[in-house]
Amino acid sequence: MGPNLIFVPFAGTMLLTLVVWVVMYYRRITEIQSRGLTVKTRADLDLLSPAAVNSSNNLQNLFELPVTFYALVLALHATNQVDWIHIICAFAFLAFRVVHSAIHCTYNDIMQRFSVYVVSSIFLWVMVVRFALAIVT
Repeated sequence: MGPNLIFVPFAGTMLLTLVVWVVMYYRRITEIQSRGLTVKTRADLDLLSPAAVNSSNNLQNLFELPVTFYALVLALHATNQVDWIHIICAFAFLAFRVVHSAIHCTYNDIMQRFSVYVVSSIFLWVMVVRFALAIVT
């Protein structure tokens, strides 16, 4: 499969975003219906439980660093810079993002979530730095 293997964690991160999106809407709609809430403004969403709010916050997180990941994977592939280190880092980034989302959308221990976030970020920044160095040298 070669350099195209990097698209597996790329697609996996997209699928993770879809899963969190479905979880968020399921939790929101279920809670709104079960509590008989009328949501007319954004402020009304603040009345929802932490479970519904956390999944929404996690969805927002999936449009932060993962956007850099998507752009980087495309740039790596377009410039023929994909190697096994990038592929391993990409899979590790996805794995730790899955764990991060699982923590965030369930029991939400902030220190555990932050620790996993830092590890996933390190894998991404290793990829970014390696790409930048390859481009300037």
